[in-house]
Amino acid sequence: QVQLVESGGGLVQAGGSLRLSCAASGRTFSSYAMGWFRQTPGKERESVAAVSWNGYSKYYVASVKGRFTISRDNAKNTVYLQMNSLKPEDTAVYYCAEVNSDYPPIKPIYWGQGTQVTVSS
Repeated sequence: QVQLVESGGGLVQAGGSLRLSCAASGRTFSSYAMGWFRQTPGKERESVAAVSWNGYSKYYVASVKGRFTISRDNAKNTVYLQMNSLKPEDTAVYYCAEVNSDYPPIKPIYWGQGTQVTVSS
């Protein structure tokens, strides 16, 4: 049973930063690509970023390129999402996931429970 536990969400002003963390257990973390998704009410869940098993290959959706950075620490079974220059439109529930690939189409295999990120203007 894979468990993914996100943390680090919260309320921040526009232009601010947050770092999300996702701790994984139950599988060989270093064998799988990982990703971050986000969802707002009434919209489909969107793939935001993904990283290959070794951390070398990364994908970002166009709207976050240059502002967000995905990284992983396989020794700690943890994947991160550093979010800088946050905008109100980044407000969403952010989900960590084990994914099928680090490049599109990116499909989730296992989900975390999500963490709320709210950016005030």
